[in-house]
Amino acid sequence: MTTETAPSMLSPKVLIPFMLTGTIWGSTWFVITGQIANVPPAWSVFFRFMLATPALFALAVAMGNRLKLNRAEHLLALGVGIAQFSGNFLFVYHSEQHITSGIVAVMFALLMVPNAIFAKIFIGEKVQGGFIGGSLVAIIGVAMLLVHEWNAAPLGGNVALGIVLAVGGMLAASLANVVQANPTGRGVPMVSLLAWAMLYGTVFDFAYAFVTVGPPTVPTAWQFWAGTAYLAIIGSVVTFPLHYNLVRQIGAGKTAYNGIVTVCVAMLLSTVFEGFVWDALSAGGMALALIGMGLALRARRVKAVQVQQSGSLRR
Repeated sequence: MTTETAPSMLSPKVLIPFMLTGTIWGSTWFVITGQIANVPPAWSVFFRFMLATPALFALAVAMGNRLKLNRAEHLLALGVGIAQFSGNFLFVYHSEQHITSGIVAVMFALLMVPNAIFAKIFIGEKVQGGFIGGSLVAIIGVAMLLVHEWNAAPLGGNVALGIVLAVGGMLAASLANVVQANPTGRGVPMVSLLAWAMLYGTVFDFAYAFVTVGPPTVPTAWQFWAGTAYLAIIGSVVTFPLHYNLVRQIGAGKTAYNGIVTVCVAMLLSTVFEGFVWDALSAGGMALALIGMGLALRARRVKAVQVQQSGSLRR
């Protein structure tokens, strides 16, 4: 184990993918609402990655990355795929049937908390004292937003269930974020690992949808497929390699800082298109969530990483 200073957040190789992923993912929360309006969420998730998987393999080939993985690498890809591209998205798509997309995005901004915990357990990242205090402030802010959502319940659904599902998705995503950065994952080109992980996740998504919902009814509306293509190519193939490379470069906790960008975009879209109504409780909660995230992630200046002599960051 060695301790090294993470790359500057202002360096172009960090700042550009950081802002890009945050902005794109901020928009995807709202696009998802159109994907579950008339299609079962399980099949919508499958259709998304049915399109994204071959595109990600094509990207790996275009980049000259090796596609052949050994047994340990395939097992890692399987775990990441089930956690990220099945568990995470199945939870999220179902949660948005009960709570607005902006609130789900705000909850996912707390990804920094399980990221920090899992990173300490699995890859030895240190948790700074200020991170805990800032996280508590952010959690209070999110709790205020959830109370507002509970009172308003604009979707007429089960808000409590929506919250539980969103938390499940957050934990699944966090586990995938951190585990892929272990020594085995660092020895695999990032896009290749994600391509195999997405393939495994897509197979699981198909099986889950078929068992729980039955045979698919293929949507005919162009709006559905336009949204699916956006989520598959822009929201997945473009962003996930950038995101996971950030996890390897600056750490899982600091990467979660782009949740602030995501939240701002998502809440703006939710206000404009989903009728989210601001009041003192929600505005105060949003302010505390943003301030807390900023305080927590400012505290994470140094990361502990395992460095492999064979060039662990090659891709």
